[in-house]
Amino acid sequence: MTEITVAATQMACGTDRDANIARAEKLVRAAAEKGAQVILLQELFETPYFCKDTEPDLMHLAMPAADNPAVHHFRALSAQYKAVIPISIYERANNAQYNSLVMIDRGEILGIYRKAHIPDGPGYREKYYFSPGDTGFHVWNTSAGRVGAAICWDQWFPETARILAIKGADVILYPTAIGSEPHDETIHSRDHWQRTMQGHSAANLVPVVASNRVGREEGKSCAITFYGSSFITDATGAKVAEADEREEAILTHTIDIEKNRRQRVNWGVFRDRRVDLYADILTLDGTPRR
Repeated sequence: MTEITVAATQMACGTDRDANIARAEKLVRAAAEKGAQVILLQELFETPYFCKDTEPDLMHLAMPAADNPAVHHFRALSAQYKAVIPISIYERANNAQYNSLVMIDRGEILGIYRKAHIPDGPGYREKYYFSPGDTGFHVWNTSAGRVGAAICWDQWFPETARILAIKGADVILYPTAIGSEPHDETIHSRDHWQRTMQGHSAANLVPVVASNRVGREEGKSCAITFYGSSFITDATGAKVAEADEREEAILTHTIDIEKNRRQRVNWGVFRDRRVDLYADILTLDGTPRR
């Protein structure tokens, strides 16, 4: 396969899980009807973004991936449309809980990625709910090409994108939940957020797809206005499709993966990497350990 069509979606989420799944289904169906073979939904779309507060009862939203209703629901849609549909869930595994992504291809579960980088700040108290992921970074051989994926805060780390690229990703997917900063709503990180992922795309010559939520969600301690702005880049980091900050949206774009693979080889950035000089990146302070 030379060309694949990818889709980014965005929507607001309410307190009714079934309604959120139904809304996401509508977007997936519309994207599939537009020819999308890889369809990305946003992070933790089954519920409001519950990490605004630290509430013990919310820990019980987690469930094993095999029992998750969204996984069951979208496996059927994935099979119907012969599409790749990654599903972001709150996963329980025995006594551990993770922010996870289940990679579904044509109805089959290819594997699970658990979010590696867990943020902790006003309104984004994820360390209370999630253990750091233990799966490492995955690129899956799907029916639509080699698909890499990470989750939200992972997208700020160039190491994540580089590892996915050197593992052969044809496209990198980032389901996301980001918006206003509760401690200072004058901070608007949208452009910085987009440019960071555009940089990963440009440096690795790999298209990026990012799906964010929209709407204002009230918590007990704070509220967040999620700014949408979901987007898709080409292999040079240029935005080729972009949603606005408020409305539900479906974006699609067709990628020539064989052309991009040739470009990555010809550009030389992977040929000229100096892995023998990169040991310092394995330390927190840049000081080599003897």
